[in-house]
This record gives sequence, C-alpha cells and structure tokens, in this order.
Amino acid sequence: MSDSLASVRQLRGPVALSHLLLKNFVRTGSQLVDATCGNGKDTLLLARLAGETGHLYAFDIQKEAIERTFQRLSEQGLQDRVTLINDGHERILELLDSQIDAIVFNLGWLPGASREITTSSSTTIKALESSLLLLAPSGLLIVTCYPGHQGGDEEAVKVKEWAADLASKTYHVWQMGQVNVRATAPFCLVIQKSESSTDAP
Repeated sequence: MSDSLASVRQLRGPVALSHLLLKNFVRTGSQLVDATCGNGKDTLLLARLAGETGHLYAFDIQKEAIERTFQRLSEQGLQDRVTLINDGHERILELLDSQIDAIVFNLGWLPGASREITTSSSTTIKALESSLLLLAPSGLLIVTCYPGHQGGDEEAVKVKEWAADLASKTYHVWQMGQVNVRATAPFCLVIQKSESSTDAP
C-alpha cells in the first residue's frame, strides 16, 4: 500500500488527524478541493482518494506551490485527476460551481518558502464562507490553523469565532488538537454539513 493511503499509526499533530478523517469519509468518485495546496502533500492524498472517477481542484496563490504540487502529482501519475488553480482560495465560488464532498485548508505559509507570504483572516474567512455554499450534504470542511506565527494567532481566533457561529442544526463543528503541547500549537477544525442541509451558512 502506498504511503499516502497507509494506515495512520502516529497521530502527531493535526494534519495526521485530518488525514485519518479524510481516509474514512472520502469515497472514490468524490469531488474534492485542496484550498491551499502548498507542497502538495494533502493534494496527493486527496487525488488518490478521489480515484479515477473523482476529481480534485487544488488552489494556491503562489506559482512555486503549484509547480511543486504538479511535480509531486506527476511522479505518481495522478496529474490528470487534479485541476491546479494558481489563484486565491477566496475566489473558489467564482471558479467552481459543482457540489464538493470535502474541502481542506492548511493555513499559514508555504513550507520552505518566504514566511512573509501567509494566509490571512480576511481572505480565509471569505474562502470558508464560500466553501460552505459548495459543500455537499454530509460533506467535510477541514481547516488546520497555525497560531504560532505572526498573524497566525489573529487568523486562528477569527476562524474559530466564525466556526462557532455556524448553526448547530446545519453544521457539526469540532475542534481537535493535542492538549499536552504549547498553547500556540496547531489545531484543526472539522465542519460537517448536515445530511439534510440545504441552508446557506
């Protein structure tokens, strides 16, 4: 079995936890979004999970991230399952119009690149609100927040406040993170749209 689909044995950090959830909820044929493709690790997992009959749309505002992700996908022969979009994820509703089964955000900066370029609360919140409008009933929206860098604290607070205000009858919202680590450690928010939901956020 490939590394990206192997069983999760170490739940160190929120990304491993998000991958465990995705592997249990995403089915072959799913329509998926990686809203921050970065180095392409989440993108690769989602492309495998989508299977030959599914499709993944992967966003990143940095051309370097798109190039790294394309290289990673090409090495595994998965590039045809993915549409790479070199644009900000806040435009997701303008660029996509189909129902999406799972959407993943990994906030912060591009690993190995300048930390001057990071996600910000204003565009992130807009992207999250738009994502909910695309999310299919029972679909998952997973957001990994990184409060331990400049601007990350404010973004994490804003995202948590936004998620806490979602209607409980329409969305199931969870916060998950390790409790025996520093207070600024990353955590993830998991939002599932109700199975019968047709409501806007």
